[in-house]
Amino acid sequence: MSITTEAELAGMRKISKCVALVLKAMREHCKPGMTTLELDEFGGNILTEMGAKSAPKLTYGFPGYTCISVNNAVAHGMPSADVVLQDGDLINIDVSAELNGFWGDNGGSFVLGEDQNDHQKLVEASKEILKLAISQIRGGVKIADIGKLIETQAAKRGFTVIKNLAGHGIGYSLHEEPHDILNCYDRFNTTRFRKNSVVAIETFISTKSTIANTSDDNWTLVGNKGGYVAQHEHTIMVTSAEPVILTEANGIWD
Repeated sequence: MSITTEAELAGMRKISKCVALVLKAMREHCKPGMTTLELDEFGGNILTEMGAKSAPKLTYGFPGYTCISVNNAVAHGMPSADVVLQDGDLINIDVSAELNGFWGDNGGSFVLGEDQNDHQKLVEASKEILKLAISQIRGGVKIADIGKLIETQAAKRGFTVIKNLAGHGIGYSLHEEPHDILNCYDRFNTTRFRKNSVVAIETFISTKSTIANTSDDNWTLVGNKGGYVAQHEHTIMVTSAEPVILTEANGIWD
């Protein structure tokens, strides 16, 4: 969407704050021994209390309020009573929702408890690269150039990127134009960011894989070469200067 009125900006600020606070609350509530289903229901209850509706449920009939991906899962992890969280797990929580006709999206990866498996370096890379990418976005900047920056910064840190997952426009629905804000350079994409547009920018930084494939549960995505992936995501409004980070309250920079 392109924000043209104060009412639209207020609506986007409200839903963005909502998903941000739910993500932060879920991260703080997460404990070893908890199942991903229990964690999801905790987040779902907060969304309901705020009057918001789960975007994955509403849009795709997803069997959960939020996507919770653990260890080798890249994204779209399906909450389950069979997945018990352990100390040292690499966890990604992605919260997106609708409120009063406006949609917000955010996510973040973190290590649960002690970093027993040396995942923190990957998590920090994902956060740092997202922060750098967002700082470079302005109206008129080529989307492909941001993809190139993300890919280059990942390589400098010894990582790869998932090339078939992307950020996207958002606002009046979960996924809008532009649909392909990739983590890699696409020389055929000449689209530029537009001032006042709202987009969800996300990193998918990987230790090995470059492509995400759908697993047997028909929801969870896994890497084509194994390894681990860290993802971080903010919903932002593009301006002529630095973007407005609408989901800043999720605390993923912490």
